[in-house]
Amino acid sequence: MTAFDEQHPPSLDLISDCVHCGFCLPTCPTYVLWGEEMDSPRGRIHLMEQAVRGGEPLSNSMVQHFDNCLGCMACVTACPSGVKYDRLIEATRAQVERRHPRGLRQKALRGLVFGLFPYPRRLRLLRGPLRAYQKIGIRIKLAKAPTLAMLESLAPRLSKPEKTPERLAAQGPRRAVVGMLTGCVQRTFFPEVNAATARVLAAEGCDVIAPKGQGCCGALSVHSGRAEEARRFARSLIDTFEREQIDYLVVNAAGCGSSLKEYGELLRDDPGYAPRAEALAAKVRDLSEILVELGPVAVRHPLPMTVAYHDACHLAHAQGVRAQPRALLAGIPGLQVREIADAEICCGSAGIWNVLNPEPASDLGERKARNVIATGAKLLVTANPGCLMQISSSMRRMGQTIGLAHTAQILDASIQGLSTAFLSK
Repeated sequence: MTAFDEQHPPSLDLISDCVHCGFCLPTCPTYVLWGEEMDSPRGRIHLMEQAVRGGEPLSNSMVQHFDNCLGCMACVTACPSGVKYDRLIEATRAQVERRHPRGLRQKALRGLVFGLFPYPRRLRLLRGPLRAYQKIGIRIKLAKAPTLAMLESLAPRLSKPEKTPERLAAQGPRRAVVGMLTGCVQRTFFPEVNAATARVLAAEGCDVIAPKGQGCCGALSVHSGRAEEARRFARSLIDTFEREQIDYLVVNAAGCGSSLKEYGELLRDDPGYAPRAEALAAKVRDLSEILVELGPVAVRHPLPMTVAYHDACHLAHAQGVRAQPRALLAGIPGLQVREIADAEICCGSAGIWNVLNPEPASDLGERKARNVIATGAKLLVTANPGCLMQISSSMRRMGQTIGLAHTAQILDASIQGLSTAFLSK
């Protein structure tokens, strides 16, 4: 059994683009934590080349180095040679999932995660027990079970869910018809973010369509090498939004947007879906992208407060969306935005990486939390549910508190003229 099969192994052409210059090293979370060459992007690329050229079976240590990668893509931003590390690690992980047998514990944990997280209906079943648990206020001691401790700490404070209408008409002249991805974790644990997103889009002249039956986009699956599972989710989502006449598909979760924009690549071997995947991918916009593209028409009311803006990795590095969220925040009267030190270093969430790697994820989360606290801001703003959960969890472990909000909630509060107290809870 050789390392890789013939189903899209990492490309030697892409591998050869890496000149091993080291510009990626200070931006790589695992290299920053451990200083281990094989846990850096160029080290992992070296392992990929060995596997492709040598054809040796995947060893446990080699797979561990690939598994250690957060997939944050900070190295893609830092690389002066334009190495497509995102394509390389995605291809490698798909090979690992097909070619490397995992132990029983890993199989069980991954089976639990992927049997739950991509399915909103299953996730919703957790809301009642979780709300009751939080209301009682009992804390379970899970020091000897770090994965369970991480899951418990990540759970956001739940309130009565706010529904997002399936259709919401534009306020004033219609400027666009947009589909809206409601997501899995976002829909279940942050429904107020989806509701705020829909209101902001409507206020800016968009008819908003959020089909009730939409499923997972496949982001968690594709980022973990579960390619066929990801393709199944993608086909279903394409079918769902093809039934609607939309100009754009708007996404408010960074990891989901990143994957949706790559649907053409994901389904390139499927003749029935490849052109349809490309067509839908071309319509995908992050919320901040579409709002800047259309230009503001809704009046912004003052929000006299100081916020820190956190770049979600799959928004800044994978999608290259950095200026747009800052431009939107800058357009709110009275709002001051402060930058976070070492912004390129991931907070440790990285999809399900924090669940699979709870201890290093905690180290990265606390590093990020300290840098957020150092800004002196009263509110942290970001555009990804995983980041919100990870940083909030880290703050609580450190005995610190800060208000947390999605970019959509800040814009919604300004457009509605809500008090800043609403955002600082």
